[in-house]
Amino acid sequence: MPLRTHLALLAAGLAAATCLTAAGPAQARTSHACSPSVSLDRFSDALDKTTYEDTFVGNLSALAVDRDGSLAALSDRSSLFRLDARTLTPRSVLPLAEETGAALDSEGLVVDRDGTYLVTSETEPSIRRYSRDGRVLDRLPVPDDLRVSPAGRGRPNGTFEGLTLLPGGRTLVASMEYALSGDPADTVRFQTWTRHGGHFRLAGRYTYRTDPGLGVPEIQATPDGRLLVLERGFTAGVGNTVRLYLAEPRHAMRKTLLTDLVTCPSLGATAEQPQPNPLLDNIEGMTITGRTRNALTVLLVSDDNQNPAQTTRFYSLRVRVRT
Repeated sequence: MPLRTHLALLAAGLAAATCLTAAGPAQARTSHACSPSVSLDRFSDALDKTTYEDTFVGNLSALAVDRDGSLAALSDRSSLFRLDARTLTPRSVLPLAEETGAALDSEGLVVDRDGTYLVTSETEPSIRRYSRDGRVLDRLPVPDDLRVSPAGRGRPNGTFEGLTLLPGGRTLVASMEYALSGDPADTVRFQTWTRHGGHFRLAGRYTYRTDPGLGVPEIQATPDGRLLVLERGFTAGVGNTVRLYLAEPRHAMRKTLLTDLVTCPSLGATAEQPQPNPLLDNIEGMTITGRTRNALTVLLVSDDNQNPAQTTRFYSLRVRVRT
């Protein structure tokens, strides 16, 4: 199925999903402004603290649109779920592992054009290609300085988090979550690879500047080759900060704030821990599920860390990105 077609089908399904709820019938038909560029259509807690085939449905760190129009949702506990696009109901779960059978700290996900899965793990860090049935097919090269110390300058639990393919499918981009040892605290590296036949080879690197105290949990390429970038942080006793930026790789990663999610309407959401807006949680995953002439439909998901004080929550946003 062509990418444009299954994006359109997925967007239609999400728009109709009864499990994605707003505060009431009138609100469900209205876009709720977070900023001039972003509105929150609805949210869903339907999968919070649930299981599927004896696997906990949570710890979700990445989302992608699969070839059949379903959602692929990656857990950082080495599980890849396929979710129904209309209801978010799990339809299958695929266990992932490294070559020795050990679990991954799986954080980033791309469904490649042949249907295979590209998955990051921030343990080393690494990017592996998996078959549709979960076999390791390939492993991409990683620069030595990005490896976790002492092998490199990467911070434990702070390496590859975001992963995306630029339009055309020739360039893969992975984002580090935090700065390398020795770099300024607000400097995050985005590493790229270019496709050569059936493999990716190391290519250039971008430098991205985060807001003070924030890291980068996810990136997503827009249809025109720019990047949606999530920045996120947490302060005990206060809660999460989550901001959505538009970055331009062709212009030295210049970024424009699209919204701070604290400004979104809560739509009746509740939180089990202090939050500046009860809608907020530990948002880590993001994918573009559809597009119109004037806007992108963007789906976010939070990682609940299997913690009773956190929530697995999906957010459907309408994002207007000027060309």
